[in-house]
Amino acid sequence: MNEKQRLESQQVNQSTTPSLKKEKDYSQYFQTVYTPPSLKDARRRGREEIKYHNDYEIDEKYQGMGTGRKFYIRTYGCQMNEHDTEVMAGIFSGLGYEVTDTVEDADVILLNTCAIRENAENKVFGELGHLKSLKLEKPDLLLGVCGCMSQQESVVNRILEKHQFVDMIFGTHNIHRLPDILHEAYMSKEMVVEVWSKEGDVIENLPKVRRGNIKAWVNIMYGCDKFCTYCIVPFTRGKERSRRPKEIIQEVRQLAAHGYQEITLLGQNVNAYGKDFEDLNYRLGDLMDDLRKINIPRIRFTTSHPRDFDDHLIEVLAKKGNMVEHIHLPVQSGSSDILKIMGRKYTREQYLELVRKIKEAIPDVSLSTDIIVGFPNETDEQFEETMSLYREVGFEIAYTFIYSPREGTPAAKMKDNVSMEVKKARLQRLNDLVNELSREAMKKYKGQIVEVLVEGESKNNPEILSGYTRKNKLVNFKGPKSAIGQLVNVKIREAKTWTLDGEMVEELESVEVM
Repeated sequence: MNEKQRLESQQVNQSTTPSLKKEKDYSQYFQTVYTPPSLKDARRRGREEIKYHNDYEIDEKYQGMGTGRKFYIRTYGCQMNEHDTEVMAGIFSGLGYEVTDTVEDADVILLNTCAIRENAENKVFGELGHLKSLKLEKPDLLLGVCGCMSQQESVVNRILEKHQFVDMIFGTHNIHRLPDILHEAYMSKEMVVEVWSKEGDVIENLPKVRRGNIKAWVNIMYGCDKFCTYCIVPFTRGKERSRRPKEIIQEVRQLAAHGYQEITLLGQNVNAYGKDFEDLNYRLGDLMDDLRKINIPRIRFTTSHPRDFDDHLIEVLAKKGNMVEHIHLPVQSGSSDILKIMGRKYTREQYLELVRKIKEAIPDVSLSTDIIVGFPNETDEQFEETMSLYREVGFEIAYTFIYSPREGTPAAKMKDNVSMEVKKARLQRLNDLVNELSREAMKKYKGQIVEVLVEGESKNNPEILSGYTRKNKLVNFKGPKSAIGQLVNVKIREAKTWTLDGEMVEELESVEVM
């Protein structure tokens, strides 16, 4: 079912329950007929000034707003959304709120949403349906929808029309405005809608409440200018804009001083970092080279685009040290013709040449990828090209998806002419191959000693600890709880399709650590 069909179906079945409170008339701002974002207009992104703020602080008039109140944030989607949640949690804490892990105890509930796939959107609207009864029981509860979905006019229209019990809607560019949005929601008791269509500024010094004290995410840039035909992100996150190197390096140094063992640099198109600088020639390779000098054991980055993966970055990664031997490099398809329709701006041959360069510089590299099957017009032969590329590269893991159109993207206007039956069959074949190569990759670890960053107890057995290797392999093993948060050596006894089982060793044996 496509977006239009789904909306029409829900309009027929929607309950006519009256709204909980009188709402503003937003019809003057939002038309009933949704106008998708214009690719043509978006490609004309000008050089309007991106303001850089490094003096963010919560206004004194909002101090104590959250005293005696609790907040709950449910996060959907990518690491960028997770990081946005950390920032919002930091703002809530600065306002005096306490965190809760149940919606029943919360005084404010935020759904931090993802717009990448229709399934993610459906989950959010389903959750809103569940929360409606809680809102009826607790009229003073504030319920908000934020994140990427909120940047889409069709979503805002739908909430205004069918989910009028929502109190706040705000977008990815408005997170730093959370205190003002909460204040207005409390004072007016009317729906607050604040979704800026501007490309967004760069706001430094935002408070954060990080999840744990072992691994941390560091946002180094925002937005994307690639405009892949299936992707809504360039419209929801805005143009590419990079943080200044000084601010990033300072943040990583602070994390190292606080004992963090691993950081992941984040960006929608992370290796486009620095392309927007007009006053200095400084790219991701330069940043990684500077971060190599900081005393933090591991540094990763995600998500990269093959078109922006330059030779200097490969050269820096080959120096290793705290640069890990794992690279996530989304290919999406193994067919040059499909890649062209996707707007990826590289061919199968160019991708394979990039992989050759990476493997030549880093022979022990572990590569992972993203793949979409069943894209409009994809033939059996083109799908076979994806299968053959997967084998040729030798990926160790892949995140695989069936194509579904996202309203507002160029691909949504294409005829979705691959049947769901064919899509599912192709996905199954691809996943069988993914499993096969993952098992092969894991077998080589049996009997080896690996360095594991211990993150905590196994979800399935509190007597077992778990953590990840430099190449992002999950390892389960027996060891003392004191090892949590530490880098330890584990000897692998059993290799499974997706995980490794082993036992902690006191000292490094004569076997090479992988």
